[in-house]
Order: sequence, then structure tokens, then C-alpha cells
Amino acid sequence: MKVSRMTCFLVPGSLLISCLLILVQVPADTVLTWAYYTPQPERDSGKSQGEEQFQPTSTPTPFQQNPASRVEEEQATTAANSESPSPPSQCVRCCDPLDHLPVYHVYQPVPQINITLLKGEKGDSGERGLTGKSGKAGTAGSRGHIGAKGQKGSAGAPGDPCKNHYSAFSVGRKKSLHSNDYYQPLIFDTELVNLYGHFNMFSGKFTCYVPGIYFFNLNVHTWNQKETYLHVMKNEEEAVILYAQPSDRSIMQSQSLMLQLKEQDEVWVRLFKGERENAVFSDDFDTYVTFNGYLIKASTEL
Repeated sequence: MKVSRMTCFLVPGSLLISCLLILVQVPADTVLTWAYYTPQPERDSGKSQGEEQFQPTSTPTPFQQNPASRVEEEQATTAANSESPSPPSQCVRCCDPLDHLPVYHVYQPVPQINITLLKGEKGDSGERGLTGKSGKAGTAGSRGHIGAKGQKGSAGAPGDPCKNHYSAFSVGRKKSLHSNDYYQPLIFDTELVNLYGHFNMFSGKFTCYVPGIYFFNLNVHTWNQKETYLHVMKNEEEAVILYAQPSDRSIMQSQSLMLQLKEQDEVWVRLFKGERENAVFSDDFDTYVTFNGYLIKASTEL
């Protein structure tokens, strides 16, 4: 019973191994050639799905032809192909029918020219064009945010020394004066006000140290039966005159003016020379003659 079972298994296995050995001995190109030239079986419309019937072809395959006739046929095909233009290359699957083979176009490489090799040298810059017209002004933007407070700056260099912006004087004379053959400056012997010493009591002249506009005033007492003839001088020029004709009685005479002075300008009073009898009255008890002046506004403030 055991022997019969082993026999049943060994007989089918031996048959299967024999078939595989036969297939291995058949050349590979024979199988492929047969698959290439054998058309696919047609389906029988009368039979049910899944049942197919293969029709044998009457044309012998290259595997079945005589080797001599096969060589002649290949030579004739080669000569015909050399005379006619070769068809485009095609890829064919061995299982597709010959009537419906797809056509694949072969890519033809096109030579490319490197344009950078043909590029010439850089040319010179052209002339600058004319300036275009200015565009319209845009609308004003919104005001920005207030920035942070900056750091305190360093101290500046020291400035020039401050000059006096005030100047004033008031002087008087208690002695009379008569004219002679030359001009005489009126010298004053009483100092009432002399701010910063700008009036020189020895020369009788005021010197300007603060340029600006000044006001001056001269008061004298005339002598009866004598002429009174004086000038208020600016440097060596006559600015204004103070004059009184001879009279039976003496009177007080006054003259006022404003002058714009530069630094080192001088203002003083001059008695006219003695072509006629000319005199200024005064005595040792009272001050009859006064000369006053003060700064109205400095030039730096104008």
C-alpha cells in the first residue's frame, strides 16, 4: 500500500521534469521568432467568453523556411532598403499585430550655437541725455511722530567781551569866555555826570566808545551888548550853530541835536574867532553853561 502511493507521486513528478528539460534545450531566438511572426489568435464570436480558437497560418515562418531561400530573401531586402529611404525607427513589441504597429519619431539633435562666443567687445558709453522735465509735486504726507529728545550739546566757545551799551555825560562851566584871533574849544570845569569817563575834561571833547545814535544839548548865557557865536562840532566838521545877536540884556540860549557816531568819533563845542566881539557869560557862583549827551541806541541793536 505504501509502495503504490509513492509510485503515484513519482510518475507525475518525472513527467514534469522531462517537459522542463525539453523547453530549456530549445534556442531562445526560436521562441522569440515564433512569437514575433505568429499573429494573435482571433476570438470566435460564436463561442462564449473565455473560449478561444487559434487558426494556423498558411505562411511558413522564418523558422520553418529553407535556410538557402531565407538568405536570398534577406539579401533582396537589404538591396531594396539601400535604394529607398529608410523608414523612421520603430519600437515593436513581439505580442502586437503587424497591422497596428505604433510609429515612434526619432529625436533629431539640432546643433546649438553659443551666443556668448559671438559677443563683441563692450562699446563706449554714449553722451548723457538732456534732463527731463520735473514732475508734479506730490501731496504732502502726514506728519511723522515726534522723535526722542536728543542729548545735551557741548558748551560753545567763549564769546567776545561785552561792550558797554550805555554812555552819558553832563558837564558845566562857571567862567566866562571871550573870543580872540583863533578858534577856541569850550573847556568845562564842572563834571556832573561822566559815565565810564567817555568825556575828557581836559580837552573838552566827548569820545565815542559805543557806536550808535546819541543825543546832545548845549545851553549858554549871552552877554549884553555882545554877540554869542558857537558851533557843536563832530570831529572837525560843524554840525550845528548856536547864535545870539547883541542885545541890551542877556538871555539863556539853547541848541539840541542827534548824531549817529562811529567808534572814536569826537563831539565838542567851539567858540568862533574874534572878527567881532564874541563872548559867553558866567560867574564863579552859578553854572550858566552846560553840555550834555547820552546814547539812545547802540548800533548792534539797530
